[in-house]
Amino acid sequence: MTNDQFLFSPLVERAMRVAARCHREQTRKASDLPYLTHPASVAMLLTKSGITDDEILAAALLHDVVEDTDCSLAALAADFPPQVIEFVAALTETKRDESGQKRSWQDRKTEHLKHIAAASWEARAITLADKLHNLGTMVFDLETDPGLWSRFNAPPDRILWYHREMIAAAFQEDVRLAVLAEECTKLVEHLATRVPVNT
Repeated sequence: MTNDQFLFSPLVERAMRVAARCHREQTRKASDLPYLTHPASVAMLLTKSGITDDEILAAALLHDVVEDTDCSLAALAADFPPQVIEFVAALTETKRDESGQKRSWQDRKTEHLKHIAAASWEARAITLADKLHNLGTMVFDLETDPGLWSRFNAPPDRILWYHREMIAAAFQEDVRLAVLAEECTKLVEHLATRVPVNT
């Protein structure tokens, strides 16, 4: 019996372990939750939407590893197929300029929107699942933390702008991504009703 006849995936398990090790010292923004809860939730949302390809799920688990830890694409390439590396590369923002200085939130997001618009449907699916989890946790946290908007490096109107633009850039009217895009849009519009009037 070959591996593809099992529900268990060695590739996804390897990705989970690498993500767990890379993110082990990190927590979710303004919380004590292990950061791994985010990529694991992104993979879960993909499967709930009907996307079960092992390489997509592995990339979902690894999608923040290069952007937010010391792990490089080259290091990942030693353990994962080229397709996984391609997806992770498309999902990785460049946070610093050539001199090592932090780039502005606006510059990073504008560039990333362009990259996602040109990415494969698989990378765009991961992007939508990523945004869906982030938006969902924002809605969840607003129930107990009215100061949620202060966590971010941009005002609420720009946060909402970015998510609306990213949904459009990732969706591109692709029927394979319709469920994820629709759920993201619902949450963005819900959040828009929860912006304090003095922000």
